[in-house]
Amino acid sequence: MIPVWAQLLYLFGAICFILALKGLSGPKTARSGNLIGAFAAVLACTIPFFYADLDHIPLILGAIAIGSIGGFYGARVVQMTQMPQMVALFNGVGGGAAALVALVELHEIVDFGADVQKFILVATAFTVLVGSVSFAGSVVTFAKLQDLITSRPVVFPGLPVLFGGGFVAAIVLSGVLVSEPVMWAGILIGLLGLLIGLLLVLPVGGADVPIVISLLNAFTGLTVAAGGYVLSNTLLLVAGTLVGAAGTFLTLLMAGAMGRSVANILFGALKGGSTLGAGEASDRPVRSAGPEDVAILLGYADRVIVVPGYGLAVAQAQHTLRELVDVLAERGTKVDYAIHPVAGRMPGHMNVLMAEAQVPYEQLIEMDEINGEFKHTDVVLVVGANDVVNPAARTTPSAPIYGMPILNADDAKQVVFLKRSMRPGFAGIENELLFEPTTTLMFGDAKDTLGKLLTAVKAL
Repeated sequence: MIPVWAQLLYLFGAICFILALKGLSGPKTARSGNLIGAFAAVLACTIPFFYADLDHIPLILGAIAIGSIGGFYGARVVQMTQMPQMVALFNGVGGGAAALVALVELHEIVDFGADVQKFILVATAFTVLVGSVSFAGSVVTFAKLQDLITSRPVVFPGLPVLFGGGFVAAIVLSGVLVSEPVMWAGILIGLLGLLIGLLLVLPVGGADVPIVISLLNAFTGLTVAAGGYVLSNTLLLVAGTLVGAAGTFLTLLMAGAMGRSVANILFGALKGGSTLGAGEASDRPVRSAGPEDVAILLGYADRVIVVPGYGLAVAQAQHTLRELVDVLAERGTKVDYAIHPVAGRMPGHMNVLMAEAQVPYEQLIEMDEINGEFKHTDVVLVVGANDVVNPAARTTPSAPIYGMPILNADDAKQVVFLKRSMRPGFAGIENELLFEPTTTLMFGDAKDTLGKLLTAVKAL
């Protein structure tokens, strides 16, 4: 039985998690929100040492030390561009931990023959199944984003049957577990959850993987909440519910930004409708120019909008881009950054990548706010982006990105693309904007190209 003082501290920690989530909703309060959340997590891990009759304390402390060192090291060395896959990995660990805790609780129920409520057994089965799905799925999303496996959809004959059969078998075994608590049923449910998680994510294309990360994050939150019910822990219940709700909302937000349903994102590849990953380079003629010609376009423009993409961050060119924008602003040019919700790997990712280069937050304008400005813009500079300005989203029903809201760069008087090559983006389709007479391309590494462009603008 948890003493009253511990329950009150757990309640205080739960309130801290709510405040942390609120703080993370804005750039000015994000840092304090993160610290509040970290404090609540430390509090939650510390409380049991003062009231619970714990066994194997050296092993527990050793595990905490290993996790703390790993987390600190990861936070220090992982690049901001790799943050989504780090989130995926941490999320998977959370789901896997929840599943293991539920199995430990099931083992105690079986060993002691405890008479438990049926709903607790339902929550236990749910935690084992969904936690295992989240763990396996998150590992696959990490591997796809880290290029350890192909980012293209992986499908094979019989996949839907295997997936559906595994899901039905897991439900049947959950029924067995609820009617008669047995350890073998819990273990089989966990193994089936691993299979389901694997089959759920393999058919998802590269550009859709971040959305699946968010969905699996919601799954992990729900398993933690269910685990909190099993353990009678208010803090876990509240924290898991927050994560589950936030992850669900974020998933729907990202799917809306892609103009797709969650079902299409998960299962579209089975009928050829998923985002398929990088395709072949085009051999169609385009208009290209050197840094001096593009510098003239930018130097004499009154209004410029920059569209940054993930390729900009991969090239670590955001600092040079910010310097170029500063030079243009000193010349009297009005410059803003147009941010598409999925310009990075997930919502807010591109904002953070630009903030890393000390770009003023007020210059980062969201898509809905800036789309009406493109028709009054002299030059749009697209750096490392492709699909988020592809008119096929409006004009080509067969395109995998059809229906996705895009930045209206094609409304501007001139468009300049900085691209490494003519290879398409994640969607694997050509961008017709590249072939318009108002579009100019500069080929090369973004950091090198922007450096030359900056030098040319300064020389005007």
